[in-house]
Amino acid sequence: MIAVLLSAIFLVVLQVGLYLYQRSVIAGSAMAAARYAANANVGAGQGASRAATLIAEALSERAASTISCTSSEQVGAGGLRLVVVRCTGSIPSIVTALGSMLPVEVTARAIVEGQ
Repeated sequence: MIAVLLSAIFLVVLQVGLYLYQRSVIAGSAMAAARYAANANVGAGQGASRAATLIAEALSERAASTISCTSSEQVGAGGLRLVVVRCTGSIPSIVTALGSMLPVEVTARAIVEGQ
């Protein structure tokens, strides 16, 4: 009886750790893609494809397929142009029966170079 309880607690802790790791990878990929798209000779639209590539390289195919990224250029405070990369989706859970029920939404911004 105690073994069942300990196994359940272990799975919950493992799922939380895996979620935090995958969210960190997605956030880091979005930040790197925003910096890439903010370079002087790169368009803001290339940020989304760069983020998707970085996420696909770092996570499993199943996890990467549930994340979609968009990028755009916005005007921030003081008239600074910013590249904004937004990645949203859900992360698959360890228990396959639960499906993809762990939502994630990450936004990264970088100042466009050469202003």
